[in-house]
Amino acid sequence: MLILQILFWVLAFIVVYTYVGYGILLYFIIKIRRIFKIGKKPNTDPNYQPDVTLFISAYNEKDYVDGKMKNSLELDYPKDKLHIVWVTDGSDDGTPEILKQYNNVTVHHLPERNGKISAMNRGMKFVKTPIVIFSDANTMLGNESIKRIVNLFATPTVGCVSGEKRIINKESDAASGAGEGLYWKYESALKKWDAELYSVVGAAGELFAIRTELYKDVEKDTLLDDFVISLRVAQDGYTIQYDPEAYAIETASANVKEELKRKIRISAGGIQSVVRLRSLLNIFKYGTLSFQYISHRVLRWTLTPACLLVLIPLGFTLAYNEGIVNFGLYSTLFWLQLLFYTAALTGWFLENRSTRIKILFVPYYFFIMNLSVVLGFFRYMKKSQSVNWERAKRAA
Repeated sequence: MLILQILFWVLAFIVVYTYVGYGILLYFIIKIRRIFKIGKKPNTDPNYQPDVTLFISAYNEKDYVDGKMKNSLELDYPKDKLHIVWVTDGSDDGTPEILKQYNNVTVHHLPERNGKISAMNRGMKFVKTPIVIFSDANTMLGNESIKRIVNLFATPTVGCVSGEKRIINKESDAASGAGEGLYWKYESALKKWDAELYSVVGAAGELFAIRTELYKDVEKDTLLDDFVISLRVAQDGYTIQYDPEAYAIETASANVKEELKRKIRISAGGIQSVVRLRSLLNIFKYGTLSFQYISHRVLRWTLTPACLLVLIPLGFTLAYNEGIVNFGLYSTLFWLQLLFYTAALTGWFLENRSTRIKILFVPYYFFIMNLSVVLGFFRYMKKSQSVNWERAKRAA
């Protein structure tokens, strides 16, 4: 029984550290560094305004083209230095034809649909500016986003800059909107602290930029292009910085089914990325970057969901041995586990009902996140995840 108890606490520690402990540890490390003035933030230079390319990969985005172009043309950056490039491989809904009505945009189109990565690899060969900024067709950028991202590149050691993904929240939301919005707020805090410590570990595909010279063709079967591209920049000795005021806005997934579909793809891509970027696990070579990468990303996509699964029967066994209704340490922890999953079940029941009590959806969204990793693992093992665009339906 002692072995089971030790195993229980080891697994519990991994779960708590992954979702709460790393954030707390990071917060205190940052506070201590500020007190003793250790480290320094990247220099920003408002006068640093090189030519940049806004690079948009799109597949059948006719409903978003006009809105995206209007938003792009209104961005606060010198018009003669902002070059807009769309790559629309496989689009057959009129997207390329709509884009060609604009004089200030370059369109690279092929009728064949070979997936987003092939489109990016092909399109990047046409980029001549020193900085390239990637964005999605269905996301709107904050007015100063380009300017704020570019300012961080004034520091030579910065190789990539990630913007913030913001989810539009209504006063009352369904489970997908409430859970996703709260999750991204927490992620934003972690990214700010990660950047201050050393480097963000991965960029948001909705809005991120790299030095064009650092781009390397990505394997055609890659599922998380933004993650792999940005981490390979970090592997080359550059940092990934983050500015929450450079942001991309999009609506939440239409429902939890759509959010689960999106997260399964991300999880399959996350597991693929951990395998593909396994050299980053070498903390003796990459130091702080490896520590951040393992703590913030690797555990979420590997050990932690498995720990949660094992903790259910393990917790029951220890509680039963102690006396499940005696409310000793292990029986109390087991009932708390049961309460948590009951709350997740309540979230499922309220899934499509709008409510102002958004905290009800946190356990459900947490459960969906970890379920997606399990399902994503099997999808990765079966090699059944397509690299083609699979946009989740978004809320109206």
